[in-house]
Amino acid sequence: MNSGIPHLNGQVYCYPDRRSALLAGAAVAAGVLTAACGTATVPKAPAPATTAPTPARPAPAAAAAPGPRRFAGQPVEIGHGSRDRPRVALTFHGNGDPATGRAVLAEAERAGARVTVLAIGTWLDEHPDMARRVLDGGHELGNHTQHHLAINSMPEDEAYAEITGCAQRLKRLTGSIGTWFRPSQTQYASPLVRKLAQRAGYPHVLSYDVDSLDFTSPGAAAVIRNVTGTIHAGSVVSLHFGYADTVDAMPPLLEELARRQLRAVTTTELLTP
Repeated sequence: MNSGIPHLNGQVYCYPDRRSALLAGAAVAAGVLTAACGTATVPKAPAPATTAPTPARPAPAAAAAPGPRRFAGQPVEIGHGSRDRPRVALTFHGNGDPATGRAVLAEAERAGARVTVLAIGTWLDEHPDMARRVLDGGHELGNHTQHHLAINSMPEDEAYAEITGCAQRLKRLTGSIGTWFRPSQTQYASPLVRKLAQRAGYPHVLSYDVDSLDFTSPGAAAVIRNVTGTIHAGSVVSLHFGYADTVDAMPPLLEELARRQLRAVTTTELLTP
């Protein structure tokens, strides 16, 4: 007897024997299962990244500060620049409360002036950020010995250590020993100190021809008089961080220089032809 089995389309198919019918039924069932499974979509896991992310680049290191220069035709000890050009150099001893130093620099920058800061090594040890503050403002930085002692009276080895001690700190902080060396507690270096400065890498020693006497705290008006009464084109002025009178004197002093058409520049700019 023929056996029948319903097909997917509803028709009944007849098979010659039971075994054929069972085999056909199994095939139909398998087809149904396959069709059902084929309609489901299995999400695929995202393929792993084939390239590693680009690492962030480190910030570029600050460029090394300018170093000392030899100025042809200038003596070993320089006290002023050319009298034929309307420029002056305001030079500051870097010491004392750094807040006064920042205030002086801010006043100079407000007036478009650039200055020279001769830093004491121990001050840099206490306030290392001031080295970069000076340079970032467009000013220049130099060496005013390690401890600000009476260098002309010191034995040779001790005087040399005063110069190189500050130079090493400047080098570590800025990549340079600084543009200038100024001896401590004196306007003029002794012959020995001039020789030691050259040995340490400074072709010139920086003196000055105008003394503000601001370190005596005479009042802002006196500081202004001391400077404006003796300043000329080419002058190098001695001033100090660490004194409120100096901070207060800066705006009117810079105004007076502008009125006289004297431009405040770095010492390097003053001496560059």
